[in-house]
Amino acid sequence: MIRIERDDPGHEDVRELLAGHLADMFATSPAESVHALAPAALSGPGITFWTGRQGTEVLGCGALKEIGPGEGEIKSMRTAAHARGRGIAGALLARIMAEAVDGGYIRLFLETGSQEYFAPARRLYERHGFEVCAPFAGYVLDPNSVFMTREL
Repeated sequence: MIRIERDDPGHEDVRELLAGHLADMFATSPAESVHALAPAALSGPGITFWTGRQGTEVLGCGALKEIGPGEGEIKSMRTAAHARGRGIAGALLARIMAEAVDGGYIRLFLETGSQEYFAPARRLYERHGFEVCAPFAGYVLDPNSVFMTREL
């Protein structure tokens, strides 16, 4: 059974998962197009962070960053490579969306890559009602980025 709970991105196992996330982002996108956050930034104000665990093993993570009144951005969604295809990302996203509703958010945004590597992520977000939109919250148009939004 997978447990989705608020967690600390500073925990060693979570930092390892996030290090893999950052490495993949820099391997697939030019540096100026990488918008993933390091663990220290994910501990900052206005950000809530969750992990999906089976027992003590961290299998995935995701965060919600407040970007304005009633608006949030999904950040740092990641599933461990050996755990992909098990519904962990969908469960994390559903939990983040539910918490956003409970917190009074009315709209969520996200940025993901435009490369083929990110196609599974884009399909996940589309299945959860996200649609392509214009850049938001200081992002600029970038051929390496896809911006998405969803009303809650």
